[in-house]
Amino acid sequence: MNIYEQKQEKRRERYLTKAASARKESHRRFQTAHSMAQAIPFGQPILVGHHSEKRDRAYRKRIDQNFQKSFDANEKARYYEDKATSVGMGGISSYDPDAIRKLEEKLARLRRRQEFMKAANKAVRMKDEEKGNRQLEELGCDHEKIQSLRMPDCFGHVGFAPFELSNNNANIRRIEERIRRLERQQEREPVHETTELYEFRMEDNRVQFIFDGKPSKEIRDILRRNAFKWSPSRNAWVRQASGNGIYASRIVKEALVRFQKENHAGTSNERRLM
Repeated sequence: MNIYEQKQEKRRERYLTKAASARKESHRRFQTAHSMAQAIPFGQPILVGHHSEKRDRAYRKRIDQNFQKSFDANEKARYYEDKATSVGMGGISSYDPDAIRKLEEKLARLRRRQEFMKAANKAVRMKDEEKGNRQLEELGCDHEKIQSLRMPDCFGHVGFAPFELSNNNANIRRIEERIRRLERQQEREPVHETTELYEFRMEDNRVQFIFDGKPSKEIRDILRRNAFKWSPSRNAWVRQASGNGIYASRIVKEALVRFQKENHAGTSNERRLM
């Protein structure tokens, strides 16, 4: 596994650990509530007006609270289990250092699929059905697949529907464009700028703002408004170096210049008043 895949695996393990902890808490709370409930005789009502009424009500309330916390912890466990399952299922990330290779492999599969569908449609529409079936068998179609291809759809089409070819072709063009975009990003020269307020880097397909210590709330708000997120591993505010990311970094730089000027002007006014 590359570094990105290792990070994804660690992320999945963290979710599974949280899910297991929540399951354990749910079981513990349920057992506590169940044991407490067994102490009350079956069908025993609250004795209204009796000296035990207040204590009994508080005891039953704690039982309900433990049951509720057990249910909540169970839902929490399901949430983290779903999160763990979804890790790595969102397609090929541009952050993955092997993204181009993986996209090229996916592109090759889509192209093979496109050629297969074209060849299958040509064979299905041949006047000589036996010859067409032989060609379909050479393409790897079994008897069941051949029968399904020869079965007309609701529009009377046999073989693969036109929308299947057009959708697959659209995916081919989309991935080709994404590969070109990632290749352009990799060809960019790294950028490194330093100002009095921050250090700016553009490398490894990321734009980053690095500060000497924790920036003020105003600066953090500027970064968050422009979709920059704090990365503890890089000790920087980071965003992907896409076209939008690069444009957002320019907006942030302009906002930080204005912030510096306003802050400097405010300090100067304070000194004059003193």
